[in-house]
Amino acid sequence: MADTTEFFSTYLPEKIAAQPDLRTMGAIFVFDIKDAGTWTLRLDGDETSGVTEGGYENPGCVITTDKATWEGILDNPGKAMQAFMMGKLKASNIGLATKLQQILG
Repeated sequence: MADTTEFFSTYLPEKIAAQPDLRTMGAIFVFDIKDAGTWTLRLDGDETSGVTEGGYENPGCVITTDKATWEGILDNPGKAMQAFMMGKLKASNIGLATKLQQILG
């Protein structure tokens, strides 16, 4: 099973480093994962793009879920829509949230 902390501390930074075009997405996401923590993903095209622990004032999209649901999505990104429809995954900006498929897929 996927590990939330490992995803944000290792996998995601490595993916952004390997695919620098992701940095130009022009968005800032906050992931608020209950029982795991909060992380900010900046993809706003400058040198501060990347992942940091903690929140961000006025992000473009806040993703909220619990650790078990999030790790299920990491294992199978196709479960995201099901979790969303069941109210287990929430996004403050659906349009930006759909762009996360490029990162999770």
